[in-house]
Amino acid sequence: MDQHFIHSSYRERLIEHLFVGELLKHSWLSRECKLEVAKPEVDNSGYDLIAEEAGVVRHILLKASHKDARAATQNIHTALGSKPSGAVIWVRFDPGTLDLGPFLFFGGLPGEPLPDLSGFRVAKHTKGNSDGVKAERPAIRTVPKGQFRQYGTSVEVYEALFGTI
Repeated sequence: MDQHFIHSSYRERLIEHLFVGELLKHSWLSRECKLEVAKPEVDNSGYDLIAEEAGVVRHILLKASHKDARAATQNIHTALGSKPSGAVIWVRFDPGTLDLGPFLFFGGLPGEPLPDLSGFRVAKHTKGNSDGVKAERPAIRTVPKGQFRQYGTSVEVYEALFGTI
């Protein structure tokens, strides 16, 4: 398990590539290769990927944690709510094999915006200042796991993102 902590940035990128690969594979096999995926040059609007199919553009924030992780919330930037159809995908994975799933999804129907974040708690910095006070992060909201819908496969996530054919 130390490897997951020590090389967390490596793991994060690997999970992202595996997930995008699963989406592209489904597009190849069942959706006539219509999925387009792009990465933003900078990370200041709360998303990691832009994916588009048939006119539905999704700005996607990816989160990942192994199946045994105890995380009960995820922090989401309010800017994601200003995108036309933002979504958060929390990828759970097996720490021994890196098999993906289940997936937790927070977002609207294809073409609909991210659910309103204003009712969620404002996140705080993880480290305190010199007085030990953890300042608020006004542009970040903490969303509980119970607000996410669970899907067992990447195909189900694909359909949540872009609809069924």
